[in-house]
Amino acid sequence: MNKVILMGRLVREPEVRYSIGESQTAIARYTLAVDRRFNKEEQSADFINCVAFGKNGEFAEKYLHKGTKIAIVGRIQTGSYTNKDGQKVYTTDVVVEEQEFAESKNASSGNNGGGNIVHPQSNVSNGDFMNIPDGIEDELPFN
Repeated sequence: MNKVILMGRLVREPEVRYSIGESQTAIARYTLAVDRRFNKEEQSADFINCVAFGKNGEFAEKYLHKGTKIAIVGRIQTGSYTNKDGQKVYTTDVVVEEQEFAESKNASSGNNGGGNIVHPQSNVSNGDFMNIPDGIEDELPFN
């Protein structure tokens, strides 16, 4: 079985190309930075090359940007080629079968879902906490 599940952030904007021919297919390449935690003090990341074809490639082109946190499901694919210097280069990519956002748009834009957001028609502000009016303490279920 060849199945990979990853969650990480895009290191740069996806690079998207289209195949040549009658039915052009989107081919998106991007790199995910995936946290690798040994302990709480020491933190590093692995940089995983990913490739998405067809509708997944079009999705990446339209919606994914540098810093976006996504979760992907795919498979590992290895290959090799000879570069212009005549050296053999080995490649390892994750072929994306599914991809989805792993956080809200506000969180990915640096807002972290909190801040001083004021929701219309409510007293909710500053991190989604509601101001409780004085004098209703006895009515609250969590005294």
